Amino acid sequence: MKYAEVLWRENTRSVRYAWGRLGHEAMRQLKSLTAKYRLSVASGDLQFLNGRWYVTHTGLLGIAQRRKCAGINAVIVKSLCHASVGRWVVRATVYKAVGSTGFVGYGDADPSNVSPLVRGAEMRVAETRAVNRALRKAYGIGLCSVEELGSFSPPMPASHPKQAAPVSGNGNGSNHSQPRLRDQLCLLIRQFNLDPALVKAYAADFCGTQTLKEASRDLVESFISHLATAAKEDRDALVCKLNSYAQPTEATS
Repeated sequence: MKYAEVLWRENTRSVRYAWGRLGHEAMRQLKSLTAKYRLSVASGDLQFLNGRWYVTHTGLLGIAQRRKCAGINAVIVKSLCHASVGRWVVRATVYKAVGSTGFVGYGDADPSNVSPLVRGAEMRVAETRAVNRALRKAYGIGLCSVEELGSFSPPMPASHPKQAAPVSGNGNGSNHSQPRLRDQLCLLIRQFNLDPALVKAYAADFCGTQTLKEASRDLVESFISHLATAAKEDRDALVCKLNSYAQPTEATS
């Protein structure tokens, strides 16, 4: 069986596990992305948000590696940066081959367009966004990347009050465009090969509750965002953190 066919089957299983049954058009797009770019849902190459597919930084780097990218150069655009307020602009150039002209992309980040969980790391976020844009240009990828959207950032507060949507008591509510929080958490656990029991213990401590079920939806969303960021930036450090929640075993005589 061809690799593309195997990957397509794996992607359909991962989609059902994370988001349930998607519409015909979404699955048609996924099949095209699977065949053309060899993107893997289970590996975190793609995210499905608000009814649309988005490629991730991981997915773009994988494409660049498979296409034998010659190099990526990123530099800070000092004239547009204001370090005192945390605003950074980065210019990235992707070279598809040695001696090629290169494809340029710009990325910006400041406290207003990044998640509160990564405040203080705006320069790195700007670099990621710039590299993503340059890679998308270089390899003709029409999908926007999830990091450019700041997909893990909470929405900005509205200027007028609005009625809160009803959610389940354990913060695992869902809507028609996004997977349930429990499914998002399970996908992260599988994607980064984490211990589910330790993740639940960490989540409860993060949310300040005895169990994860007692946490509000907002707290669970914040934890999922935190876990995703920590896993992508330094999985080894995250595993060490999780291991601190392991229950000590009693010695037996």
